[in-house]
Amino acid sequence: ECDFHPDFRLYLHTKLSNPHYPPEIQAETTLINFTVTMAGLEDQLLNLVVEKERPDLAALSNDLVVQQNGFTIKMKQLEDDILSKLASSEGEITENVALIESLEETKRISDDIQQKSELGLKTQQDIFVASEKYRSVANRSSLLFFLMTDLVKIHTFYIYSLAAFQQVFDHGIAISGSPNPASNESEDGDGSVEEVDVVSARCDVLRRNITLCI
Repeated sequence: ECDFHPDFRLYLHTKLSNPHYPPEIQAETTLINFTVTMAGLEDQLLNLVVEKERPDLAALSNDLVVQQNGFTIKMKQLEDDILSKLASSEGEITENVALIESLEETKRISDDIQQKSELGLKTQQDIFVASEKYRSVANRSSLLFFLMTDLVKIHTFYIYSLAAFQQVFDHGIAISGSPNPASNESEDGDGSVEEVDVVSARCDVLRRNITLCI
């Protein structure tokens, strides 16, 4: 045994795709798997496509995440405040007018947060539906990346990093030009045939250009 500083941290890295460690090692360490999977990469690329094609949806989604986190924090603060007031209350609670008024105000705020939270969840669902229209682009791009990484089996010359692939991916979207304004329907759009056709045609262009860049 040896003494070490409380802030000492040891990081070990392995290139093994599926390493196995005995239970005693796993119990004393934190294992983090940075392996890129096809499904995980597809979701990441879908987010990138939506950020470039529908920046309004991406910004709204980020705002909703911040809002939901704020609601969670506020609810925790309200709960702690109620417990604190109840613990410090003296005498009969039913005769403590200030406490009762405070509880009623807390309930009002809680109900308001609940309503806004439900509305936010509905908006998030609408954003998800709109984003899924670009899933085919992300699926094709993820498949292309894993096809490229398999080329190393032919020769070590063909080694591609995810960062390099993302640059190619971004370039493929860039040369596709600006998205058709007609495809930027509001997140609560009715999904008409015309809108679906416009987005489908745009996805065809994106898939073709990304493939040609590679």
